[in-house]
Amino acid sequence: MPKSKFLPYLEALFAVVVWGASFIATKIAVGEISPIAVVWLRFAMGIPILFAAVAMRKQFALPRGKEWLYFALLGFLGIFFHQWLQSNGLQTAQATTTAWIVATSPAFIAILGWLILKEKLNLLQSSGIMLAMLGVLVVVSKGNFANVSLGNFGTVGDFLILISSVNWAVFSILSRHGLKTHPSTRLTFWVMTIGWLITSVAFFASKSYTEIPLLDSRGWWAMIFLGIFTTGLAYIAWFDALAQLPSAQTGAFLFIEPLASMVVASIILKEQVTFASIIGGAVILFGIWLVNRN
Repeated sequence: MPKSKFLPYLEALFAVVVWGASFIATKIAVGEISPIAVVWLRFAMGIPILFAAVAMRKQFALPRGKEWLYFALLGFLGIFFHQWLQSNGLQTAQATTTAWIVATSPAFIAILGWLILKEKLNLLQSSGIMLAMLGVLVVVSKGNFANVSLGNFGTVGDFLILISSVNWAVFSILSRHGLKTHPSTRLTFWVMTIGWLITSVAFFASKSYTEIPLLDSRGWWAMIFLGIFTTGLAYIAWFDALAQLPSAQTGAFLFIEPLASMVVASIILKEQVTFASIIGGAVILFGIWLVNRN
């Protein structure tokens, strides 16, 4: 395969592996400083990289009129609230469990598309959604359905991550309007920037800036990975891949993300790869495939 055609596949693979590993980096960082400090520092590093990409592509433009409010809403949901949920969730949830739960976002997007946008949802897609939810129960309960029947399963973090998955679906549905008039790179830049400014209010009000010196070398490497690679370079690579590949092919790479998380978490965090997580994860991926297949 010629290099010019092979590069988009490498970019898509790079993005999803980095995003998969981001759960591990976040778990390391929130072990040293507060979640709000992690979110603020992460986007403070990543936004300049994304701005450079927007400027180089000559896509920079200021929002107009009510677009400021629209971007503020997306910034609150997609950056401030979403990252707050995930960072707080990872204080008690395992990185592997988090990745599998987040993988259910397409199922919630399909449900919201059916409820709000009146998009069609056939029997096969409905079955896929049910399978994905069943997979989540297997992963969170670690295969112990006796706990499920008693309502005693999972951690507080697991529930926060599940809420973040629903929240991301809401954010994705709302983003469709903006993507009709703005390139995805520009939209992401403004959503990130305004979301970071909203985060800054909580960051300075809580004096979380006093925590930055608490980061040791391991914490700083985690933050550099989150800021430069996860928030900056991975998004640029993903948008490049989206621009050159069919959406179905690009979207298929997202199935690799939780698998990457599981491998990296087992190596760096020594999280145990259980039979339940493998089976539950496979059920989730199969369900999501049913939701998205043509």
